[in-house]
Amino acid sequence: MRTLIFLALFPISLFAQVPTNVIIYEEEEEEYAPCEPSIAVHPNDPSIVVGAAVLDYIFTSSDSGQTWNVDRNESPHGVYGDPCIVTDAKGNFYHLHLSNPSGEGWENPDILDRIVCQRSEDNGKSWTEGGSIGLNHPKDQDKEWAVYSAENGHLVASWTQFDEYGNSTPECFSNILFSWSSNGDEWSEPVQINEHSGNCIDNSGTTEGAVPAAGPDSEIYISWAVNGKIYFDLLAWDGEKYDQLQYDVEVVSDNANWDFEIPGLGRANGMPITDCDLSGKEHQGRIYINWADQRNGDDDTDIWLAYSDDKGGSWTDPIRVNDDNPGRHQFFTWMDIDQSTGYIYIVFYDRRHYKDNRTDVYLAVSKDGGDSFENRVISETPFSPPKKKFFGDYNNISAVNGVVRPIWTHHEKDKLSVRTALINE
Repeated sequence: MRTLIFLALFPISLFAQVPTNVIIYEEEEEEYAPCEPSIAVHPNDPSIVVGAAVLDYIFTSSDSGQTWNVDRNESPHGVYGDPCIVTDAKGNFYHLHLSNPSGEGWENPDILDRIVCQRSEDNGKSWTEGGSIGLNHPKDQDKEWAVYSAENGHLVASWTQFDEYGNSTPECFSNILFSWSSNGDEWSEPVQINEHSGNCIDNSGTTEGAVPAAGPDSEIYISWAVNGKIYFDLLAWDGEKYDQLQYDVEVVSDNANWDFEIPGLGRANGMPITDCDLSGKEHQGRIYINWADQRNGDDDTDIWLAYSDDKGGSWTDPIRVNDDNPGRHQFFTWMDIDQSTGYIYIVFYDRRHYKDNRTDVYLAVSKDGGDSFENRVISETPFSPPKKKFFGDYNNISAVNGVVRPIWTHHEKDKLSVRTALINE
């Protein structure tokens, strides 16, 4: 069932120069309110934008995000959150998510038996039933992300495999897996890329946060976190398969925890985001990792960036992205690079203006390869996250040819909503 939702457009604030905010969807009466949103701008037609949110929401726009249609995706494998939206060079959209084959959620042990990838060739109006990735029951497949590699036309996914999700016994492990596809339907046999395994508790001792990036020569770069460290792995295409060339290069040695406390929020994580400059400009081939951590204290969460110019062999010291004074929280970071310019866009929640739990959404932009950032608020009004509602683990952003569309979860009047800002550089 497809419905056209009336959307509120908030005017630009003259004194703060906040970009126009759009409510994409606001929760109704359901078990899981919309959160963990993902978004992608069409690479050849920026008027087309597709998004997704927990559990099974699909959002489509044909006017660059000014108005939106809202739908619910379906698959024989189930649609159960952790949405990821990416596009290929032709403008096909892919919706990756977790599985729920029985439809019974956590009441049935078959949940999370695989990662699912659904393809749309009509800008999100309809979707394939879904390709199966990493089916290995009774192990659990969770926390996936994907990237399209234009050099060889591959869609690449990485995720966490739990021997048994939530099992705290020492014999239960989590690992980072990798798979690729040429069409989103058929996927390669997954391979483990990490040397350092984690536990299955879904905390800082678990291997999590594997977000892949495509390199200029068909390489795939993946960073992830465990036990306060961020590791980096490099895989290269040899014409038939991916060979791993870098194993668990240590990018961050401590404090990069998956699980830390933010006042008023159920949970938060550092979520390392990997991306690569493919603009053909000054910083072509530079690899970036963006994350959040509390190295400056439990009352001072910050957003960080490190980069490498030698395919991940060595990394800069962490660069602080948020430019406020110490003692406030910034969290839920995500990064994208506009490959037409090489500019870096990082979206995050920010409490720099408040002593309580009120939260703004900020955008940090770097035009010099990550050495410096300009910060600006992009949300019209602050909000306080709901302690008793599932608020998710991440937001997202897409930047294509100067069209920048962040997407985030907002809380107001005890309702969650998914919003974007209309930013055109």
